[in-house]
Amino acid sequence: MLEDFVSLMPSTNLAGDVNVGCGCYFGLNSSVINRTEIGMWSVIGVGSVVVRDAPSKVISVEVPAITMKKMNYGACERPDRIISLLRKENDNMDNVRLASPDLDDSDILAVVDVLRSGRLALGPKSREFEQMISDYVGVKHAVAVNSGTSALHLIVRALGIGPGDEVLVPSFTFAASVNAIIYEGAVPVFVDIEPETYNLDHRDLEQKITSRTKAIMVVDVFGHPAEWNDILRIAGKYNLHIVDDSCEALGAEYKGSKVGQFGDAAVFAFYPNKQITTGEGGIVVTNDEDIARLCRSMRNQGRGEMGVWLQHQRLGYNYRMDEMSAALGVSQLKKIEKFLMKREQVARWYNERLSGLDWVIPPVVKDYVRKSWFVYVITLAEGLEREPVMKELERQGVPCRGYFSPVHLQPYIRDYLGSLEGDLPTTESVARRTIALPFHNNLRPEEIDIVVDALKNAVTNL
Repeated sequence: MLEDFVSLMPSTNLAGDVNVGCGCYFGLNSSVINRTEIGMWSVIGVGSVVVRDAPSKVISVEVPAITMKKMNYGACERPDRIISLLRKENDNMDNVRLASPDLDDSDILAVVDVLRSGRLALGPKSREFEQMISDYVGVKHAVAVNSGTSALHLIVRALGIGPGDEVLVPSFTFAASVNAIIYEGAVPVFVDIEPETYNLDHRDLEQKITSRTKAIMVVDVFGHPAEWNDILRIAGKYNLHIVDDSCEALGAEYKGSKVGQFGDAAVFAFYPNKQITTGEGGIVVTNDEDIARLCRSMRNQGRGEMGVWLQHQRLGYNYRMDEMSAALGVSQLKKIEKFLMKREQVARWYNERLSGLDWVIPPVVKDYVRKSWFVYVITLAEGLEREPVMKELERQGVPCRGYFSPVHLQPYIRDYLGSLEGDLPTTESVARRTIALPFHNNLRPEEIDIVVDALKNAVTNL
């Protein structure tokens, strides 16, 4: 129901039973979900998606529109005055973000539909998401779980990796890659990285193999595929399993084949800064039916696929993906190619603005791969260290992160394995100089200008 003096701009979508108070203004492409009330004299910003009731005299912005700012304007204010207030509020919120998911009303409505269905777990959306991922990657099986870490753990366990076994793994990665090995009592053996792509160096890999080596944990770092031909050759030579931690690389390709097709099994993750998001979530992909069967059972407390509900065939875990997350994944995956193109465009803008600066090295992309951009990580020239640069960026209001801190130098790993500084010279050199700059689908050229100018100031002021 709409009361008097409500203004609806083109492409406004009021979904079903919506009550709108007197004098409200709705910007272009704004949406309100079903069974929502908007108080009088409120302003719904351009492109906003309102997912909860809004009181009177607020300005709602973002997708979803959860930022509701109480504004001091009267009922007789002209619409252009209200719009001016909205623009001012947006300007105040417009700090450069380090990362941001790309969500729209189709994503919101997909989750709302599940909530209305009452089927919140072990339902059709999880199966639909699994089928879509397996089709997209080009594998036979996909098993959705609640995180990429859970997916890695399930694969390690499904392969029978356990106490005394060694697993070769890079140290230049997120800790979950290594943790999944330790969970099963196996021993991570750290491998150094290539100086260009920062993926596993296959030469160091082969030198680290012993009689106890059982598997290689490969990481497609920052969305750039590893050197799969060399890794597969070495694994075949020594009869080793391969786990592909491709959590950062959905959509990446190596010589025409999508990442996720290599090795015994692979993993993708869907945290909000990834190429697509399910909030939290991950997935196992594999062509091995036994691995898929075991992962499905273990994610669900060890139950058999067709067994009695409270009959457990093996030790398992509560690693299931819920239906709301799966529904968001289905909606997001439909837009994956558009997302990848947007991320590549942001990377190109960065490359253009950083070209010609002799103190910074932009990301390297080999000409035989398709990189699926996860983050945009620069490397400072030899002699520069990232910590003072990062502090200066933060002082200027530009968020950044150090990607990565070597796992072999983390306190808990040092205590566990006795690893020392100097064990992996390339990893340690790179880690002192790599910085992740703000990066997401909708980063604008003018925001990149702000970041690059701040970076130049930071290095100049060292």
